[in-house]
Amino acid sequence: LATYGDVAAAVGAPRAARAVGAAIGRNPVSWLVPCHRVILANGYLHNYEWGLARKAALIGWEAARGEERRSAAA
Repeated sequence: LATYGDVAAAVGAPRAARAVGAAIGRNPVSWLVPCHRVILANGYLHNYEWGLARKAALIGWEAARGEERRSAAA
């Protein structure tokens, strides 16, 4: 998982967390680009095209399969 600020920092714009949120919100292929893995700085889930219940389920499913560790190591 990553916060909006983490993503902003990773692309070289550490003060652009809101812009990251706007870009993620406009993602036309959210089933392909794993934007469900982006969370608020306080650890809470926030907005997802298919609802927060599905976002939580996807994160839980990936965690159960160990995908978070594999993608973080890549």
